[in-house]
Amino acid sequence: MKILFFGRLREMLNCSELEIHDIEIQTLAQLRRLLAERGEKWQEFLLKDNALAAINQAMALETDTVTASDEVAFFPPVTGG
Repeated sequence: MKILFFGRLREMLNCSELEIHDIEIQTLAQLRRLLAERGEKWQEFLLKDNALAAINQAMALETDTVTASDEVAFFPPVTGG
């Protein structure tokens, strides 16, 4: 599974992408929890609704299924004027 990080999220985590292999994850929520184990900054952005998510370039819900062949992107909420 390819995981991408964009915008302020990428800068704060100092990470633009990850590859995850051989891990049993079934939902986006499970993926968030797994990534949050990487440390405090990861928890702050991934578990507190500070990051939106897309699976294969389509907006995703926490209950959406993810597979090993998916591309998952996390990005900060967009604000406008």
